[in-house]
Amino acid sequence: TAEAARQATKTIPIVVAASADPVGLGLVASLARPGGNITGTSLMAPELGSKRLELLKETVPKISSVAVLWHPRGAGRLEWQQTEAAARRLGVTLQSYEVRNADDVARALEAMTQKRPDAVIMFFDPLTSGYRVIISDFALKNRLPTIFGSREFAAAGGLMSYGPNIPELFRRAAVYVDKILKGAKPRDLPIEQPTKFELIVNLKTAKALGLTIPPSVLIRADQVVQ
Repeated sequence: TAEAARQATKTIPIVVAASADPVGLGLVASLARPGGNITGTSLMAPELGSKRLELLKETVPKISSVAVLWHPRGAGRLEWQQTEAAARRLGVTLQSYEVRNADDVARALEAMTQKRPDAVIMFFDPLTSGYRVIISDFALKNRLPTIFGSREFAAAGGLMSYGPNIPELFRRAAVYVDKILKGAKPRDLPIEQPTKFELIVNLKTAKALGLTIPPSVLIRADQVVQ
């Protein structure tokens, strides 16, 4: 991990790719001025959490209660705050479930069977992305529309995903490596935030849920899963 690399050396340049929260994790002093031997790209982006809830509400206008599964580290905290702000504006009640491991996921799904939300949002986090099939299957079984933070969830059966284009962040990280090899110092290279985002819509899942995706959403989709 980037944290382990940072503990191992304070002098050898380190380039991180798609870091969740380089400032919050203590990797750099700030996005604009990293200040040490680490630089690269970050997953964090303004209004990402708000945008997911807006897309979900636009797709299924009748929803009023949404379960949010999120890891409370890194970018998750910021996205939760963004989602809370959007929920107040859209008149949506949120159910918060912090998930760090398989036991947390199981408890969250059990709680949702009792509280019966209208839909589910899950932020992207590398530590919880491995549960995408379990969560997508649960949502389908319980007829819950979903939006996730990475395209893998939509491919696994989620209704939609919206988030940074992660392969692009890795390509951008390669640019940092090139600059450092040419003499640039990591401390002088600002952390780059995402500029490309992708919306994936799974029409097969929409059909299974009895939903019609609005044209206003479909036209913005970067990929449609048939």
